[in-house]
Amino acid sequence: MTRVLIVEDLAEARTWLDGIARAAFPAPHEIDTAATLQAGLALASRRDYEVALIDLRLPDGSGIEVLRALRQKSPDTLCVITTAMGDDAHIVAALSAGANGYLLKEQPSDTIIRQLSQLAEGIPALSPAIARRIMEHFQLTGPAAAPEESLTEREKEVLALISRGMRNVDVSEQLSLSGNTVATHIKSIYRKLGISSRAEATWYAAMLGLAPGKVDGD
Repeated sequence: MTRVLIVEDLAEARTWLDGIARAAFPAPHEIDTAATLQAGLALASRRDYEVALIDLRLPDGSGIEVLRALRQKSPDTLCVITTAMGDDAHIVAALSAGANGYLLKEQPSDTIIRQLSQLAEGIPALSPAIARRIMEHFQLTGPAAAPEESLTEREKEVLALISRGMRNVDVSEQLSLSGNTVATHIKSIYRKLGISSRAEATWYAAMLGLAPGKVDGD
């Protein structure tokens, strides 16, 4: 069962996203929808979801609040922003809050379906235009020192694994480390790279050549 939360104020867009979710994720589906921030927060507090598709501009606030609530309650939920706003401020805010993807509604449905289906493989769901903005953002604001010089070999291994979409427990098993040790490594990686989400970590892993599967011992 794939349980999906859709937070979108426009009825036509909710119907469209419902169809996209049913095409992108394994059946059977259970899909809840909310048209306001408060309704989204209420659903997020009552139920656990595998996936959440969240609009940013809601009648009573920002969808970022729903994203943060889901991150606190169920960190494994795959949260994807679905919006018409592609400016740097909203992109950075969403990724910093822990979004697993950022999709622009202007894209064709089949493109969005393909991008969402890749979430299961640990690939962030990012519109091409958003990916370019993220790359430009990192080029302008990344750490002054080369990241590969500041990360230890173990941190590179952990970074490569979380860039696949692995949970902390999976990384623990893969590297024979305790959960606390993995969490400490991730905290150190985030601090050294100046990031705050796994979507950003995935991009840095790609920049460092730590593509999925390229981990010593694999």
